[in-house]
Amino acid sequence: MKIAIYGQFYHINTLSSIDTLLVALTHKNIDVHIKRDYYNLISQQDKKFANFKTFDQLDNSFDLLISIGGDGTILRAVTYVRDLGIPIVGINTGRLGFLATIQTDDIDDAINQILEKRYKISERTLLSIETNPKNNDIVETNFALNEIAVSRKNTTSMIKVETHLNEEYLTSYWADGLIISTPTGSTGYSLSCGGPVISPDADSFVLTPIAPHNLNARPLVIPDSTEIQLKVDGREDQYLISLDSRIATLHNDTIVTIKKAPFKIKMVELISESFIDTLRKKLLWGEDKRN
Repeated sequence: MKIAIYGQFYHINTLSSIDTLLVALTHKNIDVHIKRDYYNLISQQDKKFANFKTFDQLDNSFDLLISIGGDGTILRAVTYVRDLGIPIVGINTGRLGFLATIQTDDIDDAINQILEKRYKISERTLLSIETNPKNNDIVETNFALNEIAVSRKNTTSMIKVETHLNEEYLTSYWADGLIISTPTGSTGYSLSCGGPVISPDADSFVLTPIAPHNLNARPLVIPDSTEIQLKVDGREDQYLISLDSRIATLHNDTIVTIKKAPFKIKMVELISESFIDTLRKKLLWGEDKRN
């Protein structure tokens, strides 16, 4: 079995988690490859990590990718997995961890379950984006697992986001911006702006305005077969567009087209895990003493 390990940052409190993971995989005679940048980071801290193989790009020979960090690390890992169909599982050394669900105390047991194939796969829909004219910053990684958002730049003034769905005019949002979220991203930025929580297996997207001045503007759930077209205007000549954590600048004359990506990401879930259980734990829905 060939496993890739991906991480972005080194913190002193993650050293034991990295060590536990690598020891567990080594004892199972797993072919381990660590992302080169991450390998350089951790091998400087502890020389016992210095004998592992590295990778710069993934290919179909990999059976699994393990992300070490928070949800943001998984979102970055997705840009390497792309359409290869490699399952992803996350060890949570970050904060909330909706996607990175393996806790540091459970690494050994979780790895054993995964290697014994005692897990399930949750396929997650992504968004894809096209711009006219093209923007070189988002041509190569023109997809997002959580959300695509447009927002104001270099101004405190609102922007106008003219929105069409399947070429039919919907409305013009006067707001700080607009979020187009997948079900996976519904528990992230969209949720913090008042959007609904959507089950990962739902065939839906949600449009969530950011601080709208249209007081009757509300989040809108739409079928994921919908093609969304955006045209932004404002006092500044440019605005920001973000694909998960990746940000680019677009000119106001740019037409943005967003639709469902032609591939999905496979997230590994342990048998004992479920989305509903994660909601209770992460959003503290069971903390009401009346329950």
